[in-house]
Amino acid sequence: MFQRLSPVLPALGLVLSLAGAAYAQALEALTIVTQGGQRHSFQVEVARNDADRAQGLMFRRAMAQDRGMLFDFGRVEPVSMWMQNTYLPLDMLFIRQDGTIARIAANAEPLSTRTIPSGEPVLAVLELNGGAAGKLGIKPGDRIEHPLFKR
Repeated sequence: MFQRLSPVLPALGLVLSLAGAAYAQALEALTIVTQGGQRHSFQVEVARNDADRAQGLMFRRAMAQDRGMLFDFGRVEPVSMWMQNTYLPLDMLFIRQDGTIARIAANAEPLSTRTIPSGEPVLAVLELNGGAAGKLGIKPGDRIEHPLFKR
């Protein structure tokens, strides 16, 4: 069986590599402004459709400290997130329509299927590396600057 598959294996590897590249999205600038006036800049992928939101950061093994993923839900509603198939510990910042942070779920447990609720209706969720919010002094009430949030 292996002899019959051996000519196919290199092509299969190429297809899998290209499929993995399909998850990479264009990066957009996002800034978090603390209530004390500190500004923290990130480059984020934006998940704007069901497929991208379902995929999220699953299966990734590393993410640069200045990167993240912004989940745009398209309407204000209570949301829940989980960490299934996500290997990185993440901070989840639940964001209101005006761009203020409603809640932070810090260091979400990798690979967990426990749901993490927004606690109130939100428009978006920003995922950063676990511990980033605490390290940078980011708290509920701080403001996100990104075109998604209209003032």
